[in-house]
Amino acid sequence: MGKTYQSIVVKAPAEKIWNALRDFHDLSWAPDVISDVDVVGEKKGDQPGAKRVLNGAFHETLHVLDDDNRELTYSIDDGPSPISHEEISNYEGHVRVRSVTEGNGGTFVEWYSSWTGNDEAAAEFCHDIYAGLLGQLKKTFER
Repeated sequence: MGKTYQSIVVKAPAEKIWNALRDFHDLSWAPDVISDVDVVGEKKGDQPGAKRVLNGAFHETLHVLDDDNRELTYSIDDGPSPISHEEISNYEGHVRVRSVTEGNGGTFVEWYSSWTGNDEAAAEFCHDIYAGLLGQLKKTFER
């Protein structure tokens, strides 16, 4: 089973970070990584079953949105190599947002995923994307 894990601390309140991340259809906070979000279907961005296509290539579905725990779970249903549906299956991504309670506070954000198949290539590919997204999150909210 392939997997990847990334995390970051952002100097902004957890509620503010979570409010940005919880809308599956809005990645306006990551303009240097995500140039285009196409909404697929009628579900709103905070409803399980919401679908999107990122940058014309990544087909994703929101499965769980947990406001109490500030967590979401989604799948990548298809995408470019090495994460196409021919190369991997059972892709499950998770985003978790936690308040930092020590020092000056802030928010600890985790973004991790697991899948079956094409482990090494998919891990490298996903790591770079998620590291970029987390870097954008920090840049956007620490202005």
